[in-house]
Amino acid sequence: MQVKGKSQRERERERERKQLNVFETKAYRIVGPVYDNKKENWRVLTNKEIYARIRKPTIIEIIRLNRLCWFGHVQRMEENRIPKRVLYEFGNNKFERQTKNRWQDEVREDGRIAGGEGWQEKVYNREEWKKLLRTARNHHILHMLKE
Repeated sequence: MQVKGKSQRERERERERKQLNVFETKAYRIVGPVYDNKKENWRVLTNKEIYARIRKPTIIEIIRLNRLCWFGHVQRMEENRIPKRVLYEFGNNKFERQTKNRWQDEVREDGRIAGGEGWQEKVYNREEWKKLLRTARNHHILHMLKE
């Protein structure tokens, strides 16, 4: 069902990403406030300041990169291997199909963001795939898009 241009699944994914982002920034804020010399008082760091200080991938980026890494690994497997069969065979009931399709939709979206139009051909060349993932990680390509 489409409402205001986004499906329910897209809204759920967006909400889950926001919740993970909130959890992560709260965890980093535990480190404590900083002293502001200009205003001569203590203040809480903004999200932007937190990410500038830590200089590490966010939890969202790590999840997306690991999902792409696993997808590349499974794609290069032989056809008769169980993980590859599980990835492409449809489930027996509606719930299994929805879950599988949701995961594949996420992989397609992440691959398109990280590698552009020809990202699927790079999967079969291990060095190209590693280079694509390294570039995505180093440039924070898969970071949660700002609202």
